[in-house]
Amino acid sequence: MLKPDKPGRSAIASHRTLIALVIGLAGGTLLGRLAAPGLGPMLAIADPAGKLWLDALTMTIVPLIFGVLVTGIANAATSAQGSRTARRALLWFALLLTGACLFAAMLSSTALAVWPVPPEAGTLRPGTPPPVLTAPGDWIAGLIPTNPIKAAAEGAMVPLVIFAVLFGLAIPRIDTRLQAAILAVLQAIVEVMLVIVRWVLWLAPIGVLALAFGVGVRLGLSAAGALVQYVVIVSGACLSAALLAYIAAIVAGRISLRAFARAALPSQVVAVSTQSSLASLPAMMAAAPALHVSETAAGVTLPLAVSLFRAASGAANIAVAIYLAHLHGIPIGIGTIILGALVAVPISLAAVGLPAQISFFATIAPVCVAMGVPIQLLPLLLAVETIPDIFRTFGNVTADLAVLRIAGVEPKP
Repeated sequence: MLKPDKPGRSAIASHRTLIALVIGLAGGTLLGRLAAPGLGPMLAIADPAGKLWLDALTMTIVPLIFGVLVTGIANAATSAQGSRTARRALLWFALLLTGACLFAAMLSSTALAVWPVPPEAGTLRPGTPPPVLTAPGDWIAGLIPTNPIKAAAEGAMVPLVIFAVLFGLAIPRIDTRLQAAILAVLQAIVEVMLVIVRWVLWLAPIGVLALAFGVGVRLGLSAAGALVQYVVIVSGACLSAALLAYIAAIVAGRISLRAFARAALPSQVVAVSTQSSLASLPAMMAAAPALHVSETAAGVTLPLAVSLFRAASGAANIAVAIYLAHLHGIPIGIGTIILGALVAVPISLAAVGLPAQISFFATIAPVCVAMGVPIQLLPLLLAVETIPDIFRTFGNVTADLAVLRIAGVEPKP
């Protein structure tokens, strides 16, 4: 098994990447103003270097997502078999996650219609045209892959995700010995991919520096404005998931706004200060009496929530894809949003255990690919993810507590 990251290692890596982003944007902007005609040789080095780094990261996505999805879905299905509370919790995980994705998509699209991406940001678009989405009738017919290996090779995320979900659901129904064997192989694949990704992320400052330099030369100070807009849009999507969690707790959990808000506040404070749902688990357990949930139900629901459920992260992932679509001038309709949600929901349910920097690519890139949105700018967005990550954790913990109240209270006979 891979050893978990040491405390502070992820924060240090994020700071290094952010510093590289600032240096690259500032250097590119300054040189672009002073010596734009003579920057051809520098861009000829920076652009391929950034692309190579991004390609190295992208090559791990398909095997990583398949392994994480299958093992996560199989483990969730096994948990649901043994507990009525767990089954209710899993149902509400799926409902709230789907609702959060669609709600965030609506709000993000509305916000970007009112506050459009600056026209100057169009220079960030890659030279190659974006993928062309098929007509609704065609992609519905292609939801079930006739050849899963071909779907993986072509990066067809929606049929690949559906195959992985079905594969994971089927595993608990075979012999226990065979279950352990196949899950061990898939877990080994996941951990090998994580090793490779960590190697690539160790080079993140170099890759981000190269990408940011090209952006600074082409876009100048407008790049900073585009990144600020991104932070606001994605943070708002996370808060929309928290708002949906409050509504669900009040309506389905039959608890007053005041009571739920008071019970959730200590856990939310820990979430904001640590940016970790796992670190918030003790505070969430302590909130169970205030939510009128038994210790037994909390002991089932909350570990499952921390292991599987990230409503705000799913909402943020959709918002990232929609922001990039607007930046690249790609029209996004309701069918495309539903397509993105079909990918975002199961991936968010299964990829919780991944380290933050890895999960950023592993959960967002498949959504972008499914929606026909280029992913070349994801490394730059990763560098400013520190602020949205605060709101991601806030929304995730709030949603966990909402499900605790809804699933943990036994229905009256």
